[in-house]
Amino acid sequence: MATREGLSVLQRGLEKAKNVKLLILDVDGVLTDGRIVIDDRGVETKCFDVRDGHGIKLLKRANIEVVIITGRKSHVVSHRARELGIDSVYQNIHDKLEVYQALLDDKGLKDEEVGFMGDDLVDLPLMKRVGFSAVVADGIEDLKSCADYISRNRGGRGAVREISELILKAQGKWAEVMERYLR
Repeated sequence: MATREGLSVLQRGLEKAKNVKLLILDVDGVLTDGRIVIDDRGVETKCFDVRDGHGIKLLKRANIEVVIITGRKSHVVSHRARELGIDSVYQNIHDKLEVYQALLDDKGLKDEEVGFMGDDLVDLPLMKRVGFSAVVADGIEDLKSCADYISRNRGGRGAVREISELILKAQGKWAEVMERYLR
């Protein structure tokens, strides 16, 4: 059962998620569980949750664009983004706000039309700027204190799917999404 405080946080998150036209995602700790596996040949591996990927596809079908901005560079991320149809992928980015401002200018969006999900300190400046900010359940406390929504799921374990559904429900698009599967 939700507490009074929990309910108000959910309501605040839903209200802000109504305006999201673009969702920006971090990778390590959000789309993955944060672990980086490197084999003895130096080949990097990451684990992605298939439900998170499906959530991204659902957003895209509802005309909500998804962008990746990450501080690390990885071929694995490029491959996963291609699989999901994510065209805008920014890797090895140390100033996420710089890329963010360029996205706003390029797409003609306002802060309140953008959502972001992060997990660590490097994400804090962007979380404070966007209209809807979310943090994964296992994100750091400093982010949780300023987030509009804290997922129940951990990074790489369904947190992105949870946020995808929240956005679609807030915008009244969930029934339309479900219709495809009820035929």
